[in-house]
Amino acid sequence: MGATFVLPDLGEGLQEAEIVAWHVSEGENVVADQPLVSVETDKAVVEVPSPRSGRIARVLAAKGEIVKVGATLVEFVSGQVEDSGTVVGALEQPKSTPVAAGIATERPQQRLTSPAIRALAKTLNVELDLIDPSGPNGTVTRADVERAARSISELGAGEPLRGMRRAMALRMSLAHREVVPAGVVDDADIGDWAADEDITVRLIRAIAVACSAEPELNALYLADAGVRHHVKRIDVGVAVDTEDGLIVPVMRNVGERETRDLRLGLDRLRAACESRVVPPEELKGATITLSNFGRFGGRYAHLVIVPPQVAIVGAGRAADQVVAHAGVPTVRRVLPLSVMFDHRVVSGGEGARFLAALKTDLERPR
Repeated sequence: MGATFVLPDLGEGLQEAEIVAWHVSEGENVVADQPLVSVETDKAVVEVPSPRSGRIARVLAAKGEIVKVGATLVEFVSGQVEDSGTVVGALEQPKSTPVAAGIATERPQQRLTSPAIRALAKTLNVELDLIDPSGPNGTVTRADVERAARSISELGAGEPLRGMRRAMALRMSLAHREVVPAGVVDDADIGDWAADEDITVRLIRAIAVACSAEPELNALYLADAGVRHHVKRIDVGVAVDTEDGLIVPVMRNVGERETRDLRLGLDRLRAACESRVVPPEELKGATITLSNFGRFGGRYAHLVIVPPQVAIVGAGRAADQVVAHAGVPTVRRVLPLSVMFDHRVVSGGEGARFLAALKTDLERPR
């Protein structure tokens, strides 16, 4: 058998990718760094280059197949392959699978059934170990099987999650299992802003100010080791909504960048997200996240913190409101703010002080 090349880890916490297209075929000669295959990760379509020159003996994954990190992609006729993939962490697989009403969400011990019930379940394409039994001593009855079959039928044809949607499901499951979320909300009076103020850039700059004032929220917590890392540089993940799902590219070192540079960086990342060509390195390493969901609607949100980050900032839709301004009721432009934090490592006081600093900076005219 010749040397092999495996799927490297192409994204933070990624364990698998879907084969989108092969750029080589068996028997073809390739050179080092030539694109071998395009794979869809949780955030982008990425070209995986060849680690060496040589002839392809076998292609070991088909288009549309979901391949685990570390699985063999190709086998070369001969030679040594150097796998240059960068390992950036692992994402736990969910321990249970949500299913239709009337069907258990965890797999218990094998169900007590009769041969006739097992035959019925096979005929109706129902998995017995997913059924919530109602018979004596945990016995699965005919009614249980028929109820589960009706529930499955009512759901209609199933659509397996792939690519970004699958990765989102895994990440959110991880966050739900691990993080202890808490949050604070407030409104920023932005009535003194210029008419052409760039709201996303202002939010990013305000996050940098708030992180400097309360650095506990610009941190990474490695739960398995019980270790928290305070991060001096502020790298903000900016949630970008696309037709395929949510992509969160990272704006680096925002505390040291000028307004124009931030705007140009945002425009470039948004264009890359829409075309699904974001380089993998620009999806890694955020220390805190911004979700400017108010562009679409809503005021406050119970945002999801994706570990190892410990905080996320949300901005709702700005609107005119009557507020007390200089002691007088006045109609002013108000921006709703939400700050969610991981209460395992961030206290309520730290979260509130962060929000206060965020609000104060946003209320300053530029």
